[in-house]
Amino acid sequence: MSAPTGRARRVLAATAAAVVGTLAVGMAVAAPSSAAAEPTLGQLAAAKGRYFGSATDNPTLTNSAYTAVLGSEFGQITVGNTQKWQYTEPRRGQFDYTQGDQIVAFAQAHNQIVRGHTLVWHNQLPDWVTSVPAGELLGVMRNHIANVAGHYKGTVVHWDVVNEAFEENGTRRQSVFQQKLGDSYIAEAFKAARAADPNAKLYYNDYNIEGIGAKSDAVYNMVRSFKQQGIPIDGVGLQAHLVLGQVPSSLRQNIQRFADLGVDVAITELDIRMRTPRDAAKDAQQAADYRTVVNACLAVTRCVGITVWDFSDGYSWIPSVFPGEGAALIYDENFGKKPSYWAVFEALGGTTTTTTTTTTTTGGNGAGCTATYRVVGQWNGGYQGEVTVRNTGATATTGWTVRWTLAQGQTVGSLWNGVVSTNGQEVTVRNANYNGTVAPNGTTTFGFTGSSTGTNPVPTATCTTS
Repeated sequence: MSAPTGRARRVLAATAAAVVGTLAVGMAVAAPSSAAAEPTLGQLAAAKGRYFGSATDNPTLTNSAYTAVLGSEFGQITVGNTQKWQYTEPRRGQFDYTQGDQIVAFAQAHNQIVRGHTLVWHNQLPDWVTSVPAGELLGVMRNHIANVAGHYKGTVVHWDVVNEAFEENGTRRQSVFQQKLGDSYIAEAFKAARAADPNAKLYYNDYNIEGIGAKSDAVYNMVRSFKQQGIPIDGVGLQAHLVLGQVPSSLRQNIQRFADLGVDVAITELDIRMRTPRDAAKDAQQAADYRTVVNACLAVTRCVGITVWDFSDGYSWIPSVFPGEGAALIYDENFGKKPSYWAVFEALGGTTTTTTTTTTTTGGNGAGCTATYRVVGQWNGGYQGEVTVRNTGATATTGWTVRWTLAQGQTVGSLWNGVVSTNGQEVTVRNANYNGTVAPNGTTTFGFTGSSTGTNPVPTATCTTS
């Protein structure tokens, strides 16, 4: 579903150059094999006649590290929050496009297309809308759509005209619009949007309609009815706020059946959340899930593109709404590319080299534990490592510390399941607050990604307990 508060792009004129090579096989993912700059996700998608984009929100545009990725990696932007009613018409008849315009201007400056989001939604409404008498609300809704869609005419390629109008059982959500205007309000909203911007593609957008079920059936039946009646609808947005390991098995079939009605389909708000903290197994599953979603879209001609709901875990809405969950996106908090990024890269046709090695070193100093260091994946310029700590003592540990030396100029970047510090080439990792206790002969594991400029020998890691 759309992010309830903050956290929450023009078609590329030229088709990106075809990517040479074959897809890497297997679950492991790595970075490109060529020393040349790899293509972006936006370029790879464009080469396949799609877009790959990200939602964004105004506060994040002040972060230069963030905008460097946002402006270069993606071919499309969705305005995450500031085209919604509470921002664009905070008082009846008084419109403010300042913040939405800022994001559109950013997209235009970076040659990115823009999806408009959203004209009619039951959330993020100013209080005055719910107080409008039933006899006036249709006019108010039409006027809002005329002004907002009219203001962005020519700059927005898609509009999410109506958002989340159905309950999980397929009945209509009892929003102020449903209660006061009845079933017809959705069709009226689409007609008003077409009048305001004849060239924008008009979408119905919702969550939990990615697979076939009661809710997606209800949306399917509505779209079929609209097409039969001549109501101007051009597409269906599948939000795809998914859970690790739970991509619907009917996703591709569902995309196809909507396409068969004569409408486009877009994956509009993709993220795949997990119980935190991250670990190598969860990262691998998430990568597989992202690959599945991208492949499902590519398999259907009328699936026109994919948007992640922001790209960095540091700006995701998930932790604020789902306590204990997160790490749902394709970049980590420090803008490092996660395995899920490389899965998308490969699925879109990017060529990677995947090196999985079983080379390990085990070190200990007789202080109650050993540390086994393993290089999980390695590529030109980077690698993924994993260290397993084993308690060799007779009693449970209360904490552990692992140390090693990076002898060839490597660095350690994003690390999970531990707390890292460095002093030159010396690396020290201490347990996190949740995994310091290890039973006798028990193990715990932490992982990390890093960079390397040449060879990447496996160091000997030593372990001490406390």
